[in-house]
Amino acid sequence: MLKLTSSQRSALKSQAHSLHPVVMVGDAGLTDAVLKEIDVNLNAHGLIKIRVFGDDRMNRIEILQRICSELDAAPIQHIGKLLVIYRPKKETEKDASGPGNNGLRTVVTFKPGSGAIRNRVKKVTIKGNERVTQGGLVKRRKPRQASAKKKALSR
Repeated sequence: MLKLTSSQRSALKSQAHSLHPVVMVGDAGLTDAVLKEIDVNLNAHGLIKIRVFGDDRMNRIEILQRICSELDAAPIQHIGKLLVIYRPKKETEKDASGPGNNGLRTVVTFKPGSGAIRNRVKKVTIKGNERVTQGGLVKRRKPRQASAKKKALSR
């Protein structure tokens, strides 16, 4: 189980205040499928809320301890039927042209030359809403049209 200081736990409690529960533990209890779903959400978000249905408080405490011990997470808060759990996200190496770099990607353009004109190879960084044409030009999307209602309201 992961250990946190009281100041770290307090900061995480304030972050968790606006979260909604992402996993629900039903009458079947803490099954392998539920544990896997909690693990997936911890990998994606780091800090999650879990709703446990059932009126037995001791059962909810056992569920919280089992989740934290099996998934190497830290218990942040247990209020009523809500559990807040934290596990730091794993650092992953991201590809420069892959997702997660604000929609930017690098494309190599090639324009063949003829006669005395040399071939032109150029690296271009384009946004997610742009594309490269066959001739190597960067085409940007057209500006979005504003609705007639919004135009009338802004006047």
